[in-house]
Amino acid sequence: MSLTAIVWIITIVFCGIFLWISFKVQDSASQSFSNYAIAGGTLPIYLILFTDIATIMGAGNFIGHAAQGYKIGLVDIPFVFGEQGSKIIFALIFAGLAGRFTYNTLSEMMDDLLVRDKATRAIVGVLTASIMIAWVGGQGKGLGDIFATFTGANPIPIIMLFNAVFIIYTFLGGIYSVVWTDLLQGIIVVVFAFIFYGFAFAPVNFSLGVLQQKLAEVGAANLGTLSNVPFAVILKNFVTGCFGILAAQIYWQRCFAAKDSGTARNGMLVSGIAAVIFVSMTAMVGLVTKVLNPNLANPNQAMPWLMMNYTPTWVLAVVFTLILAAAMSSADSNLNSAAVILVNDLIKPFAPNKTDKELVNYAKVLTIVVGIFSTLAAIYASSIIGLFSKAYTMAGGGIVPVLLVGLLWKKTGEPFTMGTKNSRITPWGARLGIIVGSVVSLSKYGILWGVVISAIVTIVVSLLTPDVSEPIAPDTKAA
Repeated sequence: MSLTAIVWIITIVFCGIFLWISFKVQDSASQSFSNYAIAGGTLPIYLILFTDIATIMGAGNFIGHAAQGYKIGLVDIPFVFGEQGSKIIFALIFAGLAGRFTYNTLSEMMDDLLVRDKATRAIVGVLTASIMIAWVGGQGKGLGDIFATFTGANPIPIIMLFNAVFIIYTFLGGIYSVVWTDLLQGIIVVVFAFIFYGFAFAPVNFSLGVLQQKLAEVGAANLGTLSNVPFAVILKNFVTGCFGILAAQIYWQRCFAAKDSGTARNGMLVSGIAAVIFVSMTAMVGLVTKVLNPNLANPNQAMPWLMMNYTPTWVLAVVFTLILAAAMSSADSNLNSAAVILVNDLIKPFAPNKTDKELVNYAKVLTIVVGIFSTLAAIYASSIIGLFSKAYTMAGGGIVPVLLVGLLWKKTGEPFTMGTKNSRITPWGARLGIIVGSVVSLSKYGILWGVVISAIVTIVVSLLTPDVSEPIAPDTKAA
């Protein structure tokens, strides 16, 4: 059987299974907006763990970071440690806190505990949604690239096909579709990743020393070292990845969906450790490809080229299944998160009388809208990681400093509880802190200055403006 036939069979079987799951869970998801968004805050550890792993290991991590490794070498590793290591930081510092609550989004948590301002909630919603939309587009782009390499098909129709499938099953089942399909996909990612890495590093004898030697032989020794890279570049890459992830709704959403704080913390901690290992190895795969073929015209083809030329057909089938599972799981998670953010933070606060049924219907419609927009982003974006990085920079540089200031600058020594504002941040302090931080981070000054200036603006403006808290939303419950 040809590789093209195998790839299409795997694709059809996977899509069929995912759609079947979504039909099975759609009734549970439609019971309430809380069910559609966070499964009512009832998910056990095995679902939280594997949905975290499956969501983290998307096509961007398997395709995008291999491309970055091929193009810039070890300079990508600080970004990886920031992006993936932040999950460990998140687990140790934030996941336990988030797991105590049943908010639908990070924006809602910041609004209730820190700011009490609908405008700030909407701004945070737009910025956090931008990360999710970029991720959905990145998964489609990664699948299109690798499918084209394996089958010779035009990547644009493939991007449209895959996006259509995960739009449909996310539309039907919300977070329930996401976590149950992620259970299958997460298991596949863990098992099949080890098989792939075994073949990928065989050409350099599993040795960093051999890799660096071969890089020197092809005139790319600079890619195998960080010694000539300015510390500011390393720090910027680390902070961009770290702060962008801390603003990512998908991780907060899983913590809110967990049945308790221990489940939220442990799921994120284990998946974060796995992510640091797997994604670092993926960046190294790009360097292995550089050694074997230093003249690739398109770095995005680094991993597909290596697979096509240095692995047997059965391993190609395994790796394709791995990337398909990773991309689909990451795409559906981010698609669901983006739709939930838009409803929860841009519609619900300004239309408090909407029923649960109406909110679920809005979320379903926006799942389609976001999916279509992400498809266009996937088609026109020049690179996967570039798509992510801008969203990370904008959201991380604006939201995270305000979040940290709000959590540390408390009115009293009492713990945060739902329905109680315990931060000294004022609405105008939060608004200007987020906006200024995002703008500066995207400018030539970068995210390091953006973070510092955002925190300063938040504190100074909060000291100069009144703290006028809006009333608690009717559906907010004490923890």
